[in-house]
Amino acid sequence: MSENLDLIRKIFSSWEQGDFSEADWADPEIEYVMHGGLGSESVTGLAGMAESWASMLQAWEHLRAVPEEIREIDEERVLVLLKNEGRGKGSGIDIGGISVRSANIFTVRDGKVTRLVLYWDRGQALAELGLTESG
Repeated sequence: MSENLDLIRKIFSSWEQGDFSEADWADPEIEYVMHGGLGSESVTGLAGMAESWASMLQAWEHLRAVPEEIREIDEERVLVLLKNEGRGKGSGIDIGGISVRSANIFTVRDGKVTRLVLYWDRGQALAELGLTESG
C-alpha cells in the first residue's frame, strides 16, 4: 500500500466519525475546490479551506463522510468514492436516506495534500478522470 493511500485512509478514519477538526494532512497552500452541493467554490490556503468547511458544516448535523472505495489514480492522485451521511439543520432531511454518493480527489505531494476537490456528484468526478464506477 502506498504512503498516499495510508494518508487518505487516516484522514477518513476521522471524517467517518464526523471529526473534521484536523488539517495537519494539508499543505499550507492547499487548493480546495467544491463542486455542487450547497454551492461551488475554489479557495487557496488553510484559512480559506477552514472557512469553507465551517460554512458547509453549519448546514448539517452529524455530517459524516464514509468511504466506499479508495483508489490510487496515479503517483499523486487518490480518488475516494464515498457517501455522505447527516441531516440538514434547516430542512431536517437525512441525506443518507437520499443516497448522496459523492467523490473526492486528493493530490498528494511530499506527504501533504496539495489539492482537494470535493464532488457532490460522483459521476462528474469519474467523467473528469475518464473512469467508470467499476474502474
